[in-house]
Amino acid sequence: MKQIAEWALAMAVARGASHAEARIVDERWRALGTRNGRVAVASDGESLGLGVRVLCHGGWGFAATQELTKAGVERAAALAVEIAKASARVQSEPVVLLPEPAAVAKWSSPCEINPFAVSIEENFALLRKIDAALTAVEGVTLAETSMTFRRYEQWFYSTEGAAIHQTRTTTGAGFAAHAFEGDSIQTRSYPNSFGGQYQNKGYELVAELKLLENAERVARECVALLKAPQCPEGRRDLVLDSSQLGLQIHESIGHPIELDRVLGYEANFAGTSFLTLDKLHTLRYGSELVNVVADARAEHGPGLGTFAYDDEGVAAQCVPIITQGRFEGYLSSRDTAAKIGRARSGGHMRAEGWARVPIVRMSNVSILPGEKPLSFDELIAGTDDGIYMETNRSWSIDDKRYNFQFGCEAGWEIKGGKLGRMLRNPSYSGITTEFWNSMEAICDRREWTLWGTPNCGKGQPEQGMGTGHGASPARFRQVKVGGAYGS
Repeated sequence: MKQIAEWALAMAVARGASHAEARIVDERWRALGTRNGRVAVASDGESLGLGVRVLCHGGWGFAATQELTKAGVERAAALAVEIAKASARVQSEPVVLLPEPAAVAKWSSPCEINPFAVSIEENFALLRKIDAALTAVEGVTLAETSMTFRRYEQWFYSTEGAAIHQTRTTTGAGFAAHAFEGDSIQTRSYPNSFGGQYQNKGYELVAELKLLENAERVARECVALLKAPQCPEGRRDLVLDSSQLGLQIHESIGHPIELDRVLGYEANFAGTSFLTLDKLHTLRYGSELVNVVADARAEHGPGLGTFAYDDEGVAAQCVPIITQGRFEGYLSSRDTAAKIGRARSGGHMRAEGWARVPIVRMSNVSILPGEKPLSFDELIAGTDDGIYMETNRSWSIDDKRYNFQFGCEAGWEIKGGKLGRMLRNPSYSGITTEFWNSMEAICDRREWTLWGTPNCGKGQPEQGMGTGHGASPARFRQVKVGGAYGS
């Protein structure tokens, strides 16, 4: 791999590049799923290729190839330089890279059981058992299961002297039960919606999730939703489970803090951000209980945003985003951080694969658990009149990430500190800063979970990226609830 990278870097320098990076990626994936006992998804693939990013005359250029011969690699490097020269002719100002020590390192995410060593037959045997347990509950009309594995091995070399070899193994699994009656459709998912839970772990995660053990309960909740009363409209205290709070973080904190969005680079595809540069260190983003970090370090947990170095060779860091409610930081790269006068990149450049250019992406953007002891039961006991909502069903947020509306799969009334009747079609809406400023309680570390979002979309051409979001259940004062769905 080093020889391949050296061909690319030497050609880039010979053609005039002032800086060059070569990323070689060897990737394997497997995706499996059932639908009412039948195979719905069965794919297994692999990919190997090279991406070359160069800086020439102050402009960026990128090219990629699967032809890893000397001739193929040199053609890609030469093309990247030509693109950089063309970019330099039309840009408003030259790119400036902040300095970064050239790392020589090797790192792998934790993996106790290689998921690709487990047979597809064994995978499907478990999925079919879960499927059967779901459909055995009277009233369930559709059962879906899924299991996904990915091994992503990357070699990164640069003209600065970096030589970094990283391997990440990702596992994801989950299921959903659907019940149809008249014009009503209800869904309950486990352990999270949109495919379940994903982490940088091996096959051991599948056993940890206890999928089969929870199938009957989840299916019965799904059927019960058909008869449950509609979520009322109005303002109520709102308690969110940790997975829903994780998605809230993703949409109303994670995306608006991407510095390329703030600088206008994403405006054409996904919008900009309400977090303009004048708000840094001044905006009251949330209550004093809101402490959010972007942490790619292994000690944060096995999140999909965990790595040792990002895709331009910057070491993983813990970047404060919101500290006691005040806005303190962005997600940045070596060039975007330079634009706003930072001393160092936050280490947030990541690419979907060898054929995509690195862009600013979330790592693990997490809210820290409460410092005072508070269990979920105690959180509910401290809520006099409210609604508890669990598991995302839908989301909508404007292109500045300021006005939002989220729907959940299930809700429960809270009266006098006790969970009461189940509610169907629960939803809530608000304005980002008003919502986070209304947070008045958050559970401690015992209730904290690092959730994985495997398919965050960004960029043109679009790149799907895995991100992590840690959260504990929390309570918010007088949030607008109901109204997203008909009765």
